[in-house]
Amino acid sequence: MLKHWWKILGVAILFYVFVAGLLVPLKTGISAVSPQKVAPGESFTLEVTGYNSRYTQAQGQIRAWLKQDEAHALAAGSVTVLDDRRLQLAFAMPEYLPSDKKVQVLTLLIDDPVDGAHVLPSAMFVTQDSIAPGLAGSAWTAHPVEGLHEEWTMSYPFRNILQETIRNAYFHIPMWFAMIFIFIGAVISSVRYLRKFDPQDDLKAAAFTRVGILYGIMGLVTGAIWAKNTWGAYWSGDIKQNMTAIALLIYLAYFVLRNAFEDPDKKARVAAVYNLFSFAALIPLIYVVPRLYDSLHPGSGGNPALGGEDLDNTMRLVFYPAIIGWTLLGLWIAQLLYRADRLRDRLWMNA
Repeated sequence: MLKHWWKILGVAILFYVFVAGLLVPLKTGISAVSPQKVAPGESFTLEVTGYNSRYTQAQGQIRAWLKQDEAHALAAGSVTVLDDRRLQLAFAMPEYLPSDKKVQVLTLLIDDPVDGAHVLPSAMFVTQDSIAPGLAGSAWTAHPVEGLHEEWTMSYPFRNILQETIRNAYFHIPMWFAMIFIFIGAVISSVRYLRKFDPQDDLKAAAFTRVGILYGIMGLVTGAIWAKNTWGAYWSGDIKQNMTAIALLIYLAYFVLRNAFEDPDKKARVAAVYNLFSFAALIPLIYVVPRLYDSLHPGSGGNPALGGEDLDNTMRLVFYPAIIGWTLLGLWIAQLLYRADRLRDRLWMNA
């Protein structure tokens, strides 16, 4: 049992990832507001739809602001609770904004002792015809944002676009990390074969490559499902999607090439060299080229990934173990494939 500790660890970690990743709730958030556009000098009622909110339990204690920046925020004149998920916020927009921009984007911030503070960035757009920041007056500073209720709980951040699909971060992204680690194992095995010409190293390289491709395909599938929910289509021709598909097609050609040779030694040598080429093409295709173009995918075209906007400290408690768990599972599958190939070769030699 001791020699199989890493297999047990991998299964235990993935069990934890599935349980924590799927059952831990999201924080309270704001899923919708109406209207989203107003003019200066206009009094209006903002209809708010919350997510995982309990507004009725905080009746009379809810505060709300439309925030321009750290120094300027407009407090709601009144807050009406309709039910646990819906609020009506009354605002009187001043005649002038403390900004020299024609269109100002405001953030909605709601705070109460039950749900804590929750935010909707870019909640409202205000278009001003007359730009005069000096005439904005004290309305934007009379009720500063302070005394917010912030308490740590085991919950995941609410992101307006992602919502519950943020849980896919424990499956889609760790599979890509695991894929890279497994392909590195394939490269090491191919290099060892080219140095010693040990057939066992060729079998290990083939096993690692199979698992790497499997993880790559699962990464594409989970990514397509995520894209459908956030971008509106399974496949939008995004540069990240296209480059990843090309990289996996290059790796799939590895097995086409292996089957093109009858001589085992020649097949192993050519496959080992091609494996090195495939990995050398993989890194620029999925990590370098997408960063040179605009992309919907985080981590490309100046769109950051794995930062505070994507992972908070609670998510990191699941995300990093997920990478370890998926990697250990992939190594286990590769080991089983390698042992199956060895057994097949022995049976063929004894036949």
